[in-house]
Order: sequence, then C-alpha cells, then structure tokens
Amino acid sequence: MSRTAVFAAGCFWAVEAAFREIPGVTATTVGYTGGTADSPSYEQVSTGRTGHAEAVRVEYDPTKVSYELLLDTFWRIHDPTTKNRQGWDIGTQYRSAIFFTDPEQQAAAAASLQAQQLEHRSRIVTEITTASAFYPAEDYHQRYLEKRGQASCHVGLKTDEPLIDADQKVQGGSSLWQRLLKTR
Repeated sequence: MSRTAVFAAGCFWAVEAAFREIPGVTATTVGYTGGTADSPSYEQVSTGRTGHAEAVRVEYDPTKVSYELLLDTFWRIHDPTTKNRQGWDIGTQYRSAIFFTDPEQQAAAAASLQAQQLEHRSRIVTEITTASAFYPAEDYHQRYLEKRGQASCHVGLKTDEPLIDADQKVQGGSSLWQRLLKTR
C-alpha cells in the first residue's frame, strides 16, 4: 500500500535528497505543481509566471513511515518563514507549500503548522493547499544531487548512514540532512 505526499520547500533538488533518505519512502519525483500552465518546462517555471512551485512528490509506505514524520522532515529542511525564497533562490517557484491529497493530510498539515509556529519567532508563510496536477520535471532534474554525490550545491551527500532508524528517531551522522533533523 502506497500513499502520496507533495511538498515545496525551495529548490527541489535538496528537498528530494532529504526525503529519499527516509526509510519507508519508496519513490520521489521532482516536478512542478500549483500553477496554471499545462506541462510547464523548467525554463517556464523559472520565470515565476506559471504560478508553479518546484515540488517533490513523495511516495511512501504508511506502515513504515507516517505522514507526520514526513511533515516533520519538511519543516526541518527549510525556513518556512521566508516568503517566496529559500537561500539564494528567490521567486514564487521557491515558496513553502504543502499540497494535501485528502482531508486527513489537510488536518495533519494544519495541526503541524500550528505546532511549528510555536517554535518560530517569525510568522510561518507556508501554504497548505489542495494538490493539483503534478508535472514531473525533466529527467536531468530527477535525483540530480544524488547523481552528483551532493546534498546541496556545495555539501557532500552521505548515503551510507540512515537518516532515521526503524523507531523513527534521528540517528547520529554528519550529512547535512541528519544535522538539520537534529537541530533547530
């Protein structure tokens, strides 16, 4: 049994790398969602005029990983208080968003946002919205950082250490994503 979750948290390369490390995640696809153009290209989305966000579709086994753990990962891998920006990436295509697929995901996302707001001094600007058409990005974007052995444009991805153990607790390790999940 597989479920789907869709998240936007800045450049989709790093977001995909973070979710791929989680046991129970069976597949990830980077792509575009939340906009008005049909089958947009990276070049079109990059202009900010299509309304699409760079997003990651996460397929997961709910018997091995919970949606709540995916939400927790989402909050920890980006700054949800910056509107239309993550780091050097600026534009609506880099917005923070959770695209829910059913009422249960919507409720969990809303509760998670409320809990996260208590941990942030600035207001969280993450959108929680109904999932719409998802357009996979071009092949060269899929597993982009993994193909290059990177966790970001300048930090090495360490795939030999699990991010989360079977009990869904963060383990020790030195990859960027392990450090992000352990600290706030």
